[in-house]
Amino acid sequence: MGHITSKSYHKLQNRLDMNAQGAPTSEALYKILEILFSEDEADKVSKLPIKPFTVEEASIRWGLPDEESKEILDKLADKGLLLDMNNNGMQNYILAPTMAGFFEFSLMRTDGRFNKKLLSELFYQYINEEDDFVEKALMQKTSIARTFVYEQAIQEKERAEILDYERASHIIDSASCITVGTCYCRHKMEHVGKACNMPQDVCLTFNSAARSLMKHKIAKQITKEEAHDVLDRCVNLGLVQIGDNVQNNVNWICNCCGCCCEAILAYKKIGYRRKINSNFFAKINKEKCIGCGLCEKKCPVKAIEIVNKQATVDKDICIGCGVCHRFCKPEAVAMEREKKLSVTPVDSFERFVLNAIEQGKLQNYIFDNYDLWTNELLRHLVGVLFKISPAKFLLANDQLKSKFLAALRKARKSKLFSELQGPK
Repeated sequence: MGHITSKSYHKLQNRLDMNAQGAPTSEALYKILEILFSEDEADKVSKLPIKPFTVEEASIRWGLPDEESKEILDKLADKGLLLDMNNNGMQNYILAPTMAGFFEFSLMRTDGRFNKKLLSELFYQYINEEDDFVEKALMQKTSIARTFVYEQAIQEKERAEILDYERASHIIDSASCITVGTCYCRHKMEHVGKACNMPQDVCLTFNSAARSLMKHKIAKQITKEEAHDVLDRCVNLGLVQIGDNVQNNVNWICNCCGCCCEAILAYKKIGYRRKINSNFFAKINKEKCIGCGLCEKKCPVKAIEIVNKQATVDKDICIGCGVCHRFCKPEAVAMEREKKLSVTPVDSFERFVLNAIEQGKLQNYIFDNYDLWTNELLRHLVGVLFKISPAKFLLANDQLKSKFLAALRKARKSKLFSELQGPK
């Protein structure tokens, strides 16, 4: 007999799946949600907007007094299911995505609130054994993650061209708050008996996300000097820095291995069809290469192999991390900068919009009161229009895309954009 799931969890799964990242239905997912959310919490969260919201907005949707709503929201934030942020003196909340989001936060906790072994087994089933989530969430056209190149591998001729947001060191130096927490990926693998021996206390979060995780004791605040120590330690171990695919207000950088990291495992699993964003690739100097095979062994994505006692790089697979350069004793590996740079969204808003267009879900962000039949009708209408309109052309044309995003940003702040969402 199959697992029986209450209506509240089905509603919550549907709400999560409206997000551009998605949360494909699965028996494993329902079991995860039942561990993390009570039935009443699942029902209430299913009614929350996708965009950031206030206590007052939640109160209207729930039909509860503000004080009671705030108590519920704070409890959800304390569990790591919502992120709470202070925006110009106003308290805002947002439902964390599944990844990078509340999946990770549930295993980063140190208070024993959740059954980590059971959750790890369910996460492994949902993410590593089933295919839907990997395809729809982790490997989107506009990736949620990008690679930070090993900075010492950047050649002198290209140092002036490197932008600040491409440097992990700059993300640390410019952050308003930094925390370190448990690596979700290796911690999960530990519970299913597949972890490597790399450290787990190396997951870095920044800015508003860091403040929320610190407040709820999901991660520990550290200084910039301590964050640089974490980075240096991980670089020396040959771990890859993969982080938030935005230019401004980067929220996280993970220190990843090729055997546990969800992003790298997903990349390899689907056959390298969606690149983890990077502006570099490894190039072998054949005259210096001695064919020792260390670069092949260290490469986290298996982009290097030894052929006829010479290292060969598959550029289409290489993610430009620079780990091979770090360990090449004869210095036969150079990191070359791509002539055409990958597009990095300016901020989370831009990335969400691009993801939403690619997934045909932009209407869910505009008309996001799920209890109003008018919003349901408008969501359906806009969804149809996006299917028949030149959305692919919009994405392919950089100039048009920029104008479209600028218009959306302007509309986001306007009264008209609020009115389009209908009465709350």
